[in-house]
Amino acid sequence: MNLFERYLSLWVALCIVAGVALGHLLPGLFAAIASAEIARVNLPVAGLVWLMIIPMLLKIDFGALGQVREHWRGVGVTLFINWAVKPFSMALLGSLFIGHLFAPWLPSAQIPSYIAGLILLAAAPCTAMVFVWSNLCEGEPHYTLSQVALNDVIMVFAFAPLVGLLLGVASITVPWATLLISVVLYIVVPVIVAQLWRRALINAGPIALPRTLHVLQPVSLVALLTTLVMLFGFQGEQIIAQPLVIVLLAVPILIQVYLNAGLAYWLSRRFGVAWCVAAPAALIGASNFFELAVAAAISLFGLNSGAALATVVGVLVEVPVMLSVVYLVKASRGWYEAGSGAAVAVNKEAPT
Repeated sequence: MNLFERYLSLWVALCIVAGVALGHLLPGLFAAIASAEIARVNLPVAGLVWLMIIPMLLKIDFGALGQVREHWRGVGVTLFINWAVKPFSMALLGSLFIGHLFAPWLPSAQIPSYIAGLILLAAAPCTAMVFVWSNLCEGEPHYTLSQVALNDVIMVFAFAPLVGLLLGVASITVPWATLLISVVLYIVVPVIVAQLWRRALINAGPIALPRTLHVLQPVSLVALLTTLVMLFGFQGEQIIAQPLVIVLLAVPILIQVYLNAGLAYWLSRRFGVAWCVAAPAALIGASNFFELAVAAAISLFGLNSGAALATVVGVLVEVPVMLSVVYLVKASRGWYEAGSGAAVAVNKEAPT
């Protein structure tokens, strides 16, 4: 992990401080940024989100989808967690903790928006940072690449209906037109642009793609941090008044991460998946595409909404929590491979 990735939580914390301070000192600037929108899409944020997402999507080779069949057990486990468990478990956890247990300590008007932000966070499987987590736990790289590519394809078609269904279950009005615009703007178009650009770079020679990714990686992270400063500039007054909100929003996110990582890991062992596939399966099952969640929350509910704040809390806890999951799967490798099914599967699924 490079310096930015290793200390992402620290940079996010500094962005909170900077955003709150700037929002208090320069309210006119943030009001002007908020007003620069078309069809409820904030143009400065849209530009920053593209700078975040496209470099990440450049890493994805959709030609790797053919490798899915080589690790079909691990792929099946992760698909089940990502699309049949995680969004629904987050909707349940959000309603339980934010809607009921923590409700007395939260602003009542924002509670539905907080729950919506948590749902948006859980409905988008991680696309980029998962490569870092997989590498740290010595995961099978072909499985990781093919699984992420498959999740991206599914996300194009499933994100909007799934979010709409869960927001409806949580009794939150779904602005369908804005949601569909968000899917096109933040998923479909970036995927097309990134794949066309990737093909052009590959045709330009063997070093063109790695060199471009090396240049764009800090740009993507700076765009993310700039977006966070803007978000906290709008959220500053609320945070100063109620800092406890950040802590309370983190609780269902933390439970959800460990719950889904543990379930994916356990299911992989039960189905005889090799550890080198099970480890990244647990990480992919637990992590979130927080860049998309932040963008969708801003489009659907606004820059100063509780939904936007909830997705940003996901960014705040992402790195330390996922590093702890990496540690846990590595520390438990002996236990995992002691299972007879897993031991047999190692010979079938281990990389050659």
